[in-house]
Amino acid sequence: MRRAQPMSPATRPQTVEGYLATLDETKAATLRMTIAVILGQFPELQAVMAWNVPQIKRGHEYIFGLCAYKQHLTLAPWSERIIVAFRARLGAYVVRQHCFLVPVDWQPDARLLGDLVAARLAELDTPLKPIVRRRPTARRKA
Repeated sequence: MRRAQPMSPATRPQTVEGYLATLDETKAATLRMTIAVILGQFPELQAVMAWNVPQIKRGHEYIFGLCAYKQHLTLAPWSERIIVAFRARLGAYVVRQHCFLVPVDWQPDARLLGDLVAARLAELDTPLKPIVRRRPTARRKA
């Protein structure tokens, strides 16, 4: 059996459309619709290539990543906290620590995608409180 040759930097897709052109019709159509749903709700965002896969960005901040594999698509809101917060709504999908997997012929859930992106944007706009570690105090015997 012949193994696929890894892409050299010169042959890697440089644009989102270039990436989608490397996929079969079903995967490309699903990712194209997913990107369109997100950008339709958040026109200030842009789709770019980063790490050889499509990413949704706002300025220099990554908001949402997408990737096609042989038997599924991976969608990532770039935040473990958001995955945890949305775990119940993601129950129909395979959920990992930083992402969730959908079928290659998935019909994008506009409400879910919009809520995930809105949560990520809110997370980026709200400074996180630092974790304050307290030293354990020694208990005194009475």
